[in-house]
Amino acid sequence: MGIDIAGFTDDKGLAGIWVSFQCKHYDEPLIPSRATVEIGKVLWYSFNKHYSPPMKYYFVAPKGCGTSLSKMLSNTSSLKDYVIKHWDDHCSTEITSKQTISLVGEFKEYVDNFDFSIFSDTSILSIIDAHKTTSYHAIRFGGGLPVRPHVSPPPAILANVESRYIQQLFDAYSDHTQLQLSGLSNLSTRQDLTEHFHRQREFFYHAESLRNFARETVPNGTFEELQNEIYAGVIDVEATSHADAFFRLNAVTQASTQLQLTSNALISAVKIQDRKGICHQLANEDRLHWKKI
Repeated sequence: MGIDIAGFTDDKGLAGIWVSFQCKHYDEPLIPSRATVEIGKVLWYSFNKHYSPPMKYYFVAPKGCGTSLSKMLSNTSSLKDYVIKHWDDHCSTEITSKQTISLVGEFKEYVDNFDFSIFSDTSILSIIDAHKTTSYHAIRFGGGLPVRPHVSPPPAILANVESRYIQQLFDAYSDHTQLQLSGLSNLSTRQDLTEHFHRQREFFYHAESLRNFARETVPNGTFEELQNEIYAGVIDVEATSHADAFFRLNAVTQASTQLQLTSNALISAVKIQDRKGICHQLANEDRLHWKKI
């Protein structure tokens, strides 16, 4: 029905507000006769309510649009006049093999009132520039990931998302000191543990920033694959006997920094802090435990 790629702006799909990309692969620039039949399909199928007219309709071709077509696409009345004048030559028998479509009656009136300004072209370079903003560009074209944004310090107040791994941290501190510790104020006499606590929060937020970075730069599931790979690399260390939960925690996070990670698309952006932070993400999900019962 004249649609190669449809981009939807709402959940109504082709009945809502959408954008169409018509892709033509020729060795030469696109000419009016080849574009006219595609425009004819939009006119006919939208007239018959198979879909609403797109908000914008772009022609995309390796060699772009030729001079004649480019001029018509930039002049709405010229494009409309050409389509109507050449309907019988390019459209009437080419829109569908089931019937000949004549430009008469209510359909002619529909075409006369149609907004031909929706039709335009876009260059391959513009398409690629737009593609660079998606999570699929580095995988498809290579060239590496974009520069990762600076990681902000953890918020002063603990967030709800931190609750489980923080609890696990204090379980480890309690096991190590043989004291019941439940908050930062309990560590006031232990500068070493206080500093350790702040480092772990920094690591966690590094990993959270990597998760956000992954959403915008690599395909869905890539970050989770990295988590799973780190989990597989440290779980045997976690399961091994240790002097106490604090030693287990440190042994696991240290082991994460020594893993040979080569297959994940995020590797070039992963830092030591991320690896340790992912261990805390895994602890947050109860996939890793520092204190064994």
